[in-house]
Amino acid sequence: MSKSQQSSEQPQQSEQPRSQGKGHPTPKRREAEARNRRPLIPNDRKEAKARARAERDRARIGMANGDERYLPAKEAGPQKRLIRDYVDARWTVGEFMLPVMIAIILLMFLNNPYVIFIYTFGLWIYVAALVIDGLLIGRRARRIAAERFGKENVERGLGWYAAMRSIQMRTMRLPKPQVKRGQFDPNRPL
Repeated sequence: MSKSQQSSEQPQQSEQPRSQGKGHPTPKRREAEARNRRPLIPNDRKEAKARARAERDRARIGMANGDERYLPAKEAGPQKRLIRDYVDARWTVGEFMLPVMIAIILLMFLNNPYVIFIYTFGLWIYVAALVIDGLLIGRRARRIAAERFGKENVERGLGWYAAMRSIQMRTMRLPKPQVKRGQFDPNRPL
């Protein structure tokens, strides 16, 4: 290629719009700062508040429905979704923890030694059942994840995640349960 051909091609290249990648000079600091500058307080505060509220509502609804875009990191991913479905599809001892604790608090007002012995002994039995149920749910959850995703790909903490979700009352869980009780299928697509 001769010099005359090279010089005729250069003006055509400079007329093209600048891209964000390589091939153009680094912008001056003043240009970069001007591009990033925005007012600290928006001009229309009511509109900004409404927009922020709408975004928060969209995020809250998305998280409640299990939309991956709005889930926090501890809840996101296909393994966590599988475990949530496993826990939500069954009855657990932990779901009744809050009603049991309220009943025990009410029984504390009775000043009968026999009743005190019964609820104290019953509380210890309930706590033991809660721990055993949590261990069994966690163990089964890790096994299900290993069967589905491979033993070496199982995330750490899945058993603990399953046990903690099983303690929550079903109506108070976030993300909301996506399966009905008894409808867990470990092979269904996520």
